[in-house]
Amino acid sequence: MEQIFGDFVERDDVCKEYLIIHFSPTSIPLQQRWRNNGLSADFVAEYWSTFLPIYDISSQRRQQEAKGAIGYIANEMLENVIKFSHKPSDHPVSMELCLYQDEFKFYTHNAIDPQAVGPFQVHIRRLLTEDTDMLYLQQLESNVLDKSVGARLGLLMMINDYDARLAWKFESDPQDPESFTVTTMAQLAI
Repeated sequence: MEQIFGDFVERDDVCKEYLIIHFSPTSIPLQQRWRNNGLSADFVAEYWSTFLPIYDISSQRRQQEAKGAIGYIANEMLENVIKFSHKPSDHPVSMELCLYQDEFKFYTHNAIDPQAVGPFQVHIRRLLTEDTDMLYLQQLESNVLDKSVGARLGLLMMINDYDARLAWKFESDPQDPESFTVTTMAQLAI
């Protein structure tokens, strides 16, 4: 079974350049993985910024802004894919970045705890249908009142601060209908 949320677009042959990072979420402790996430995001941002030509001061500024946005989105997506990966499944995690003529598309893919699918889809529906500025303020207030709740600001900041367009694809495993994977897509105009 497949469920799509948002304007999900599969990677196609029009993708001029792409980079895939693929790893096991359980190969090292989570604390060590956080450091690797930051290093991976920095690498990805540096790597992709070289594809944006510099003609003058304006294009140099645009390249630096794109590098910052790519690094932020890559880091958030890597953190989420690691944090919310269903550990018992031992399903590999991947992040794929594609460069198109006027945008980057980020894809992360991971197994998800079957019990988390419903609540996550409710959260996604809110992100896609409600005012994200208001959701951001509500989440900030919630974080102040309840320290045990995770920050839950990354996706909102990707939308509000970087104008990223997000979409998701949920799939069940044909061999094990109780196992689910989720692919998150973020599109960033350049």
